[in-house]
Amino acid sequence: MPRYDIAIIGTGPGGVSAAITSKIRNKSILLIGSKSLSSKLVKAHAIHNYPGFPGVSGADLASALKAHLDSMEISITEDRIASIYAMGDYFALQGGKEIYESSTVILASGVVAGKPLPGEEKLLGRGVSYCATCDAPLYRGKSAAVIGYSKSEEAEARFLSEICSEVLYFPMYRDTPDLPESVQVIRDIVTSIDEKDGKRLVVTKENAYPADGVFVLRESISPGQLVPGLELVDGNFIKVDRTMCTSIPGCFACGDVVGQPFQYIKAAGEGNIAALSAVSYLDKK
Repeated sequence: MPRYDIAIIGTGPGGVSAAITSKIRNKSILLIGSKSLSSKLVKAHAIHNYPGFPGVSGADLASALKAHLDSMEISITEDRIASIYAMGDYFALQGGKEIYESSTVILASGVVAGKPLPGEEKLLGRGVSYCATCDAPLYRGKSAAVIGYSKSEEAEARFLSEICSEVLYFPMYRDTPDLPESVQVIRDIVTSIDEKDGKRLVVTKENAYPADGVFVLRESISPGQLVPGLELVDGNFIKVDRTMCTSIPGCFACGDVVGQPFQYIKAAGEGNIAALSAVSYLDKK
């Protein structure tokens, strides 16, 4: 298994900036995220404070960032990281496709929208999961419920439908899901997750739906759940210093995940700093 110098989680402006700087400094990098970069960025109508791109649309800025990555032969690994563990002199990253190793980590995964559902954190690892491709084998031939916060999560529901006896899908967005008939789409507001008689329950305003496993799929995972032991501030933001160092040596963070202001140019600048700090950390080692 290859061990990278720097693993970067997230492909928004912060993650892209960190990847570019790390590559310039001749470090081996693993950039994990979406090949379409950031859905939040792509949907931005106009950005007026990104130097050199006056009034640029989010889609055009994303295209420019992707072109920059391509010009430097920086590839994006599409995977969902469920957990990151500090192993002493390196980090182990549990993805849906495989386990990755890296000497340092830069978290640029964006801000988590909303609070966890009641019961979500209590049952995490006990029938509740954040990664279908990671834990799907546990529910082969069993029932599964998927709470999806964006259309991109529909792919996980399709995958589960191939191995589970029943899949319930709760879309937490307005778009119409495009799923096979074997997936039962339930249009109701999820209020909590509970357990009863050995089953997990997805509780909505109108009903309660039992399942063997429940997958809560968001674009970002709470930093406290993603990296055990990480010090947070104001509830869900990662505590960093001016060099973007976190409370865990070798782990750095940048962009919206470290708090306001939520600005693309701020994220890009912090990504640059985080990469320089990771390079300095590696060089000292």
